[in-house]
Order: sequence, then C-alpha cells, then structure tokens
Amino acid sequence: MNKVIILLTLAICAAIIFFVPPIKGLGDLAKIIFFHVPTAWVSVVAFFTSAFFAAKFLREQNYSFDKLSARAARLGFVFVLLSTVSGAIFSKLTWGAYWNWDPRQTTIFVLILIYGAYLTLRAAVSDEKIRAKVSAVYSLLSVLTVPFLVFVLPRMYFSLHPSPVLNTSGRVEMDSIVLIVLTAAVVDATLIFIQLMKRDLSYNRKEPT
Repeated sequence: MNKVIILLTLAICAAIIFFVPPIKGLGDLAKIIFFHVPTAWVSVVAFFTSAFFAAKFLREQNYSFDKLSARAARLGFVFVLLSTVSGAIFSKLTWGAYWNWDPRQTTIFVLILIYGAYLTLRAAVSDEKIRAKVSAVYSLLSVLTVPFLVFVLPRMYFSLHPSPVLNTSGRVEMDSIVLIVLTAAVVDATLIFIQLMKRDLSYNRKEPT
C-alpha cells in the first residue's frame, strides 16, 4: 500500500507540474486546489469515521473502537488545519488577505473549534472508561454539524470562494485533465488517511489498560 501511495503521489505531482493547464480565471495559483480540496475531503471523511467508530464503541464496549475513533478525529483535525492553511494562502495570493471571514472560512473555523474541543476533552479526562464514553457521545453530536458547516451554510451566503467542483446546477464545470488529476489527488489523500488509520492499532481490546 505504501508503494502504491508513493507512486500515485509522484504521478499526481508530475501531472500538476507538466500537464495541468492554468485554471480559467485563476491561473497557476489555483493549482493549490490539488492540495486544498483533497485535505478538505479527507477531514470530512475522518470526522464521519470518528463518529462511526464512536457508535461501535458505545454498542460493543470494545476500547479499540475508542482508539480508532480518537485517531480518526485527530487526523481529521490535522487535515482540516491543512485545508484551512492552504485556503488562507490562496486567499492571500488572490484577494490580498489571509483571512477575511468569508462564509467558508467562518464555518471551517467553527469546525476547528468543535474538534479542538474534542481533543481538549480527551486530554482533560484521565479515566479511560469515562473518557471513552464521553468522547464517543461528543463525536456523535459533533458530526451532525459537519454537513451543515461544510456543505450547507457556506452556500447560503455570498462567498469569494471559487465555485465548488459540483456547482448549484449539478454540473461539473472543470477541464477534463484538471478533473482527472483532482480526482486522483482525492483518492491519494483518502488512501493516505486509511494507511494512517491502520498503523499500530490493536483491534480486540475489550478493557482499558
């Protein structure tokens, strides 16, 4: 799996440099989307994965699911930070400011606060049994905000943010080469997330240590 990810990443980088044309209206600056969009996508996947394993923990009381839920939330937090930073860089290059409280920037900031609080909660509770149960409930409640903060609320207000890949009319308006490479980048980022989730985990622990 590692070799596949490395080869795919190298192929995507080569495609971005040598084959992807400047994006209409944004030029070469917009090539940051090949990092920004995949990291944003993986953050959403990670938060839903955290909630999935949280639900499994509450149902089966297997503490390995708590570990998986926590790991997914941490990875999601890292990826959402990477997406936010890359978006801020693009904002500076195109609009002249790193941060302007655009609707998408505002909602992603709220998402960072929500999952930052999750990580703070886990760090503050020393008893593993209590931490696992409280974290699981928090994860399940937090994930309910993700679709609204990422997909719904930003579309309800005027935004300087470029149109998403799938526009409001349900059509994909993107050069075919850009779309292929972007899709490959999303797949690559997802594979990286899966690989990170699989590292150094025991799946059969029923009780906390």
